[in-house]
Amino acid sequence: MLKFKTYNPNTKMSTLEKLNATEFLFKHLEQYGDEKPDIERSVQYALKEIPSFGGFILEGYDENANVVGTVVINRTGMGGYIPENILVYIAVDNSQRGKGYGKDLMNKAIELCEGDIALHVEKDNPARFLYEKVGFTNPYLEMRLKK
Repeated sequence: MLKFKTYNPNTKMSTLEKLNATEFLFKHLEQYGDEKPDIERSVQYALKEIPSFGGFILEGYDENANVVGTVVINRTGMGGYIPENILVYIAVDNSQRGKGYGKDLMNKAIELCEGDIALHVEKDNPARFLYEKVGFTNPYLEMRLKK
């Protein structure tokens, strides 16, 4: 059973904790992740260290107090047609996968969110099946224009 620790604008992370969370996500998101500066910005956004609606960072710990997973949720400031929350990152230690930690983290993150949640997942990402198991659906085709 995982133990959880949540950080938000009211329960700040130390500089070392932010660095560790960023490194963890960068390492364990593997080919589905982003560059460290992007991960750092999502953490800063969740903690309202930059102009934002905030959010939270959730860490899951095993019985030996080792971090086995991290989630970053950013609030959108919207509701209705744009969900109130975006699950920006979820990663489980690659040596700990297959133990149900991802599902535990997802369920805890869902419990902590107020309102609906959106996420983006690449079609070949195996985590897609976890998202579907906990209730996410894919009613839209996302399109982006990068400028």
